[in-house]
Amino acid sequence: MSDLGRKMQEMARRALPPDALYDEAKVPAYELPDALTLSDGTPVRDAETWWARRRPEILRIFEEEMFGHAPVPPDDMRFVVTSVEPKALDGRATRKEISIYLTASDTPRLDVLLYIPNGQPRPVPAFVGLNSHGNQSVHADPGITLYGGWVPEFPAVVGDLGVENNRATERSRGVSAEMSYVEGILARGYAVATMCTGDIVPDRAEPVPTGIQAALLKPGQRQLAPNEWGTIAAWSWGMSRILDYLVTDPDIDGSRVAVQGTSRLGKAALWAGAVDQRFALVIPNESGCCGTAISRRKYGETFKSINESFPSWLCKSFHKYSEREDEFPADQHMLVALVAPRPVYVASAVDDLWCDPRGEFLGAKNAAGVYRLLGTDGFAAEEMPGLHEPIRSTISYHIRAGGHGIMAYDWDRFLDFADSHMVRRTTD
Repeated sequence: MSDLGRKMQEMARRALPPDALYDEAKVPAYELPDALTLSDGTPVRDAETWWARRRPEILRIFEEEMFGHAPVPPDDMRFVVTSVEPKALDGRATRKEISIYLTASDTPRLDVLLYIPNGQPRPVPAFVGLNSHGNQSVHADPGITLYGGWVPEFPAVVGDLGVENNRATERSRGVSAEMSYVEGILARGYAVATMCTGDIVPDRAEPVPTGIQAALLKPGQRQLAPNEWGTIAAWSWGMSRILDYLVTDPDIDGSRVAVQGTSRLGKAALWAGAVDQRFALVIPNESGCCGTAISRRKYGETFKSINESFPSWLCKSFHKYSEREDEFPADQHMLVALVAPRPVYVASAVDDLWCDPRGEFLGAKNAAGVYRLLGTDGFAAEEMPGLHEPIRSTISYHIRAGGHGIMAYDWDRFLDFADSHMVRRTTD
């Protein structure tokens, strides 16, 4: 593990609130809502009923009560390829930079970094994800345009990320390279597309419209409605805008695009995969509360703690559920089920108590009924596996040693998973 990775894990460990629930014996009794029962009590017994009635019900719950509704993409959205380097990374990849304009003017603008592996038959499959400190943070490649927007600063324990006064400097190049795993993904034959969260909505706590949220307010509107998108939904929306571009790029197979994220961006990746069915594969890594972990367990991060610490992440309607997880009309296994029947990989770390590894496992396990209804093998486990013993099925899962974050072990398992589901066979 890199020095940055160790420091990030130490920061996460120190941030664990001591008064949170970390004792499995003290998890309260709870009853999960049934993903395969309609709101009127009617059982869902066939795929037609799932698609026509139950899935829309569940999607509506999460849109209205947790993440918030996002607007449709603007009609005048356009893509401009601003640079191409066909021999990037010592010839191993083609690097493209693309600006996505959302209106007829030059702002707002989303800047995408795309690496395409050379020496592979094109079009190639791709991974989509976001970064927090600018596109130049994912690789030390000096040809990546230095990000000019606001970026977060972490506590002193993390060390120098090359950020000064919330602006990236040249020292920030490649600071998250290990976690981004660009070289490893390219070596397996996949393209990598990323964008900074700050281009969409800066990762700040203010519960007011910022970034794209502010730019896309309706005429005369000053505040978001209670059921309109929070920051996580905005990040998810941004991931879909990357996909909007990728499906136009002849070097990319738009039918084979995975969406991935870790922690808060794991929540965003899962919601993106639930809303946007064009994503072929969904990988929420250590997404915890409001991601894949069962909320009714009240283990680690809870509705109350997420609303108090990050009031802008979720829609305003969600705030009424602080300390009322049992009253929320869904739970996170139902969010995982919205991805069905597409493959989803849930991952945990044994020391990441804040994200509730067992709760994440149960979120995957309890989505299996929907997957089986739709003709897949569902989830190939009844009990939580040991460390480094991946469960391999349409819903896959692993728990690794260590704490919060993403490591080479995680990426290698995700790439194995992608190989199983997105590699085009010669017989196709």
